[in-house]
Amino acid sequence: MSLFTVDSDKCNLCGLCAADCPGFVIAMGGADGLPRMGDGGEGRCIKCGHCVAICPTGAFSHEITPVDECIEIDRGLLPFPESAEHFMKSRRSVRVFKEEPLEHRTLEKLIDIARYAPSGHNSQPVCWTVVTGGERLKELGDLVAEWMRAAVKENPALNDTMKLGTVADVWFMGVDILMHGAPHLVVAHAPRRLGPLGYEGCIIALAYLELAAHSLGAGACWAGFFETAAVKSEALQRALGLPEGHRPYGAMVLGRPKNEYSRIPLRDKPSIAWL
Repeated sequence: MSLFTVDSDKCNLCGLCAADCPGFVIAMGGADGLPRMGDGGEGRCIKCGHCVAICPTGAFSHEITPVDECIEIDRGLLPFPESAEHFMKSRRSVRVFKEEPLEHRTLEKLIDIARYAPSGHNSQPVCWTVVTGGERLKELGDLVAEWMRAAVKENPALNDTMKLGTVADVWFMGVDILMHGAPHLVVAHAPRRLGPLGYEGCIIALAYLELAAHSLGAGACWAGFFETAAVKSEALQRALGLPEGHRPYGAMVLGRPKNEYSRIPLRDKPSIAWL
C-alpha cells in the first residue's frame, strides 16, 4: 500500500508536492502524469505532511496526514508583520503569579500548540510532565536546592559562577527563588537515545509554549535552575516519574500573571556578522 493517494479529479498536476518534499519522496509522471512514489521514496519519507499542506486543490492525502483531517489555513487569522513583532517583543518572563491555577483546558491548549513546533527529521520527540500545586512544587524545589548544596560542596567554584549555594540558601530561608510562586511547572523530556534531536525538540517546543501562553493571557518563565538540577539529580528525576531512558531537557513555570506590563524594555543591539 502506498504512503499517499492522489485524487485524479482534483489534481491539477502543478508538481508542488514533489518540489516541496524534503526527502524527494514524490516524483511526477505517474499514471496520467499524476504524482507517484519516487524510487526508494518510502524509506526517505519523514511524514512531515508538507505534501498535503502545500496541495492547493486538496488532492493529495498521506496515510499519516489524511487531507480531510487537516485544518485549512485561514489567512485572515494570520498576524500582520507589525502585530507579530509587537506580540513577540511584548512577551515578558513572568516571575509574579496569581495564586489560582490555570484551567486544565488552558494547559492542554498550550501543549497542543507546542506540539506543532519543528523537530529534526520530524521526530516529534517531546514528552511533557505537568506538575500542579504548591506542595508538590515545594517538594521538587527542596530536591533542587539539596542538589545545589551537594554540587557546591563537591565543587565550590559553582557558587562563584552559578550562585548555586546562594540560591539554595535563599530557598531554604523561605524565599521562592526557584518556582516564583507559580501554580504549575512544565517539564519537557525525551528519550536519551535521540541525543541532540531530543534536546533541540524540547527547547523549541518550550519556546512555542511560552509564546502560546502569552497569547492566552498566561505567563511563563524558564526554570533554568530546575533544569540544571533535573539533568544531574537522579532523585529529582525519580520524583518527576520520568519514563525509563528519558532525560529532562527543559522546564518552565506557568500561571496567570499578577502584574500587567505597560511598555517594552530596551535590549542590546544585535551582534551580526554578514558574510
